[in-house]
Amino acid sequence: MRAGRLTASVAGIIALTFTAAGCGLSGGSGDSGSTAGGCKVDKGNVGSGKLTGDVKGTITFQTTNLKKDFGSYFNGIISAFEKAHPGTKVKWIDDPGDSTFTQRLVADAQGCTLPDVVNLNVNTSIALTKNGYLLDLDKKAPGAGKPFSSAMWKSSAYADASGTAVHSVLPWYSGGIVQTFNTELLKKAGLSPSEPPTSILGLFADAEKIAKVSGGTYYAFLANPQLRIPADWQQMGIKILASDGKSFTFADDPKTLQWVKGMTKLYQAGAMPRDSISSTQDASTVYGQGKLVYGSTNPNSLRFIQQNNPTIYKKTGVARYMLDALGHTVGAPQYIGVAATSKHAATALSFAQFLTNAQNQLAWAKDPNVVIFPSTTASLDDPFFQSVKGSDPFAEARKIVAGDRKTATADEITLTPGELNAISAQIQLAMQGKKSAADALKEAQSKADELIKQGS
Repeated sequence: MRAGRLTASVAGIIALTFTAAGCGLSGGSGDSGSTAGGCKVDKGNVGSGKLTGDVKGTITFQTTNLKKDFGSYFNGIISAFEKAHPGTKVKWIDDPGDSTFTQRLVADAQGCTLPDVVNLNVNTSIALTKNGYLLDLDKKAPGAGKPFSSAMWKSSAYADASGTAVHSVLPWYSGGIVQTFNTELLKKAGLSPSEPPTSILGLFADAEKIAKVSGGTYYAFLANPQLRIPADWQQMGIKILASDGKSFTFADDPKTLQWVKGMTKLYQAGAMPRDSISSTQDASTVYGQGKLVYGSTNPNSLRFIQQNNPTIYKKTGVARYMLDALGHTVGAPQYIGVAATSKHAATALSFAQFLTNAQNQLAWAKDPNVVIFPSTTASLDDPFFQSVKGSDPFAEARKIVAGDRKTATADEITLTPGELNAISAQIQLAMQGKKSAADALKEAQSKADELIKQGS
């Protein structure tokens, strides 16, 4: 399974715009006609051999919707780099990161004007790597992966034009995932806050106990399956997509059927609010009202609870997320790529490594206005993450997620809104007893496959 697979629509856009530009790399140490993705480049940017050259000149650095809130941080990074390397200048631009983000970067790449250092998501990293627009770090910067957690680095390799998996991006920041729960309600249901579930079906078993005791005065969690798909399935080790990403396979796994039957049983037993099956209500809001045992899995939600429902916050427990059959969690990080078309590639690479080093990642993670987790092992080992004083839920969550990030991989499955709606609609019918679990899954997979073919 691959993180952030290209949806058919995005893939179509990329294929269309890249057709004219050509793809792949050519050239070596003795080739003056070197190209990257159809663009003429310095011969040292492509082929074999470590990237060399002086760190000097002007480069462009592009982030995605970060300037408004974190201008001081990034300006500080840029100033420190320019001071350490006299003769360099970093021009910072900030893309709004809207729905046409990938299209704009594709156009830049085709026009041979891709920013020298660029903040990328997974989908765009895959596209630019395949078409030869990013430096092959395995060849150009041997050892570049050393600072990062081995699991994240290993899973952040994408296919080049030949189909070979290469490292073309540096992992940057990511979010996290935890279990949060109301300890008082857990105890009322006869469950121990010190023994949280370690599997998805284990969570379902606890939710069934909650339903039997609560009598509808409180619930385990919300019913809308969109809140749990495809994360639950991936943690359970269910193969969601075919290897080529062109069709779904989740309905073929007996574990998926077990999951749908479990959700159906819980819904009919009253473990979830009846009116939440298709509701888009935020779990944090309902949890903050004291009506849910399990809160949001996003650690950032704890700040919302702390600010708006301090009484509930004091009753909140935190535990590591259920690793289940997968054995680790997944989460697609943001990446930093270096353009193979850069006229000052040595400077761009140096800045990219400076930006993502342990010290600078940790400094940003400490910003009170953001809840992010770094990708370097040294950052995650810092006392900021590891030292927890008292029983503060947010501090505990920070420590848990930091430990989790060391084994987390980047191969998170994403579904388009259309796919998620189509799959959820069928599961909702099963939960309401209007369809068998097997029939619902079969129809869900069929409809999702149609959307892939149509370019959902």
